[in-house]
Amino acid sequence: MRYSLQQTEHQWQLVDEDEPAITPVFIDFLSGKTAYRRKYGHAGGEAISKAVGIKKGNRPNVVDATAGWGRDAFVLATLGCRVHMIERSEVIAKLLEDGLHRAAQDEKIGALIKDKLSLACGESRQELGNVPFEPEVIYLDPMFPHKDKSALVKKEMRILQEVVGQDDDADELLKLALTIATNRVIVKRPTYADFLAKLKPNTSIKTKKHRFDMYLINT
Repeated sequence: MRYSLQQTEHQWQLVDEDEPAITPVFIDFLSGKTAYRRKYGHAGGEAISKAVGIKKGNRPNVVDATAGWGRDAFVLATLGCRVHMIERSEVIAKLLEDGLHRAAQDEKIGALIKDKLSLACGESRQELGNVPFEPEVIYLDPMFPHKDKSALVKKEMRILQEVVGQDDDADELLKLALTIATNRVIVKRPTYADFLAKLKPNTSIKTKKHRFDMYLINT
């Protein structure tokens, strides 16, 4: 395998065996882009919070069935939602587990991490039956070729695609999610992508690079 897990004094990280000079990848909920979204995303009214239905007095329980690097799940948790992440790759799940463990030790957000975020490793079509709460919202961000030219995003998405592989079952996962979620299913897509499973959503929230397709239950 091109990528291998490596444990250092501080963290688990993913090393590129073919290009060892490339900086290893690890998950850090305490700094960088994720921390910025935690600190400043609220005031800007993140599109994702609107998509999942966050309102005054309403913080829905969310299942992130395609967790990946865990950034969207983390933001939703900091906004007050209880979020259960599902990641099928054992390698990525290990990095998520490590990131959650380190964040749980933090004085500022440790309690939130322990209370709001949980993780399961497995195929979402099976794990959706083992969620520790009734999922009001199921959130899907299936793998899709990215056209972003940012070196950081390009590197991270390339690694994720190579480690996890393509989400060939994404259409089936959406159809299953629609039978399980009690309020809505949200699908994050690049702005140029077709609707997942060619199913037209009730509505969409668009940003510069993405859109959140909203499938509302019982409407």
